[in-house]
Amino acid sequence: MFRVVLLFVGGGTGTLLRYSMQGWLSRGLMSTFPLGTLVVNVLGCFLIGFLGGMFFGPRPIGDDYRFGILTGILGGFTTFSTFGWETMQLTSDREFLAASANVILSVGVGLAAVWFGKQIVQMLYSIS
Repeated sequence: MFRVVLLFVGGGTGTLLRYSMQGWLSRGLMSTFPLGTLVVNVLGCFLIGFLGGMFFGPRPIGDDYRFGILTGILGGFTTFSTFGWETMQLTSDREFLAASANVILSVGVGLAAVWFGKQIVQMLYSIS
């Protein structure tokens, strides 16, 4: 139960951090390029690599706290960081085919799913 509470609080915290950082960057730069999302995703990837490396290496912490930080806070901050971590774990395990499939399927199928979902809405509501 303690892990669930940590995940819940961490997820909310990460979401608020993402919202704040994306908004701050978007307002400050006044650009159509989604720089806020890019910065959040890259920062989240760096943090999960650094903290995961520490928590599974020289500075281990309890499982509940590790889940609260890596899955809760960083999962709420960006799921892209989890995607990056899992892909790097596959390459570390020399599972290069699985790592490549994860990248291709996550990006390719993910974009296709977004397109498909939007097409259904346009079809249902006769939007062109």
